[in-house]
Order: sequence, then C-alpha cells, then structure tokens
Amino acid sequence: MQVKSRHHLRSDDVSEVESAIADQLGVDLDGDAYELVELDGSEFDLVLVDGDPQVCYVEDEPFLTVAGANAHEVTRRVVTVDAGAISFVSGGADVMRPGIVEADSAIAAGDLVVIAEETHGKVLAIGRALTGGDDMVGDSGKVVESLHHVGDDLYEFKV
Repeated sequence: MQVKSRHHLRSDDVSEVESAIADQLGVDLDGDAYELVELDGSEFDLVLVDGDPQVCYVEDEPFLTVAGANAHEVTRRVVTVDAGAISFVSGGADVMRPGIVEADSAIAAGDLVVIAEETHGKVLAIGRALTGGDDMVGDSGKVVESLHHVGDDLYEFKV
C-alpha cells in the first residue's frame, strides 16, 4: 500500500474521531497528534494517533484498527471467539456462530465490531455484524463479515 496523501487533522475532525471511538467502543484515545493517511489501492484511510495507525475509516466511519484495539481496552462491541476459531479469524475468515463464546448484547446488525480471542483477549480482527449480539452465539451460520485482520496489508502498514 502506498501513501497517497498525509496531513494533520483539524481539531474538529480530531474531536469527531475521539467521540466516535469513545461512543462505539468505550475507548479514550487522548492522543497529542492526529494525522490522516490516505492510501492508494485500499478501501481504508488511516488515522495515525501519535504516529501509530490506530484508527481506520470504514465507509467514512472511524473505527479502531486491530493494532489500535490491542493498544486500548475495548469495552463495547466485542465478539469473543474460542481457540478453534483463532487461525481462521486471523487469516481473514468471516466469523461463524459455532466459534463465538460471547458477544456484546448491544451489538446491532450492521455495527462494526472487534473480534477477540477468549484466552488472552487479543484482538484478531475487525468486522461488520450481520446480526445482533443476542443472536450471535449458536450452532450454524455466518454472523460477522471480516474487514481487517492480523497480518493483512492494513495491519502490516508502516509509516
């Protein structure tokens, strides 16, 4: 991925990003410097918080990257998967009901979510919920579409 442009965010844009992340995930970013990085050949734009790629725009909606979610304690919109799902989710697979052990009941279909593993709480991926959190645990069916995961181009991006 090549950088198309890079510039500092205005204070009102910073407030918008911080508010969105706090409202969605219960995370206080509290950075000193925010830069928007537009990427060629990617569906995402990145926001560097103090030089680290912690936020991405998914269809104009700011949300934490996998690295950003692992740098903070996310308290909302978390889908937790069992050990058997780790290799699949880390490889970019969509999340299926049998692999889910817990999901935030406040998740609505269409919400962006953080996908974490149950043993250490490490975030493996970011996805879009296809159903509500109350309906995620079960026997069959795809419930989260994977958008960004450990090891993908966005995760490997270096400034």
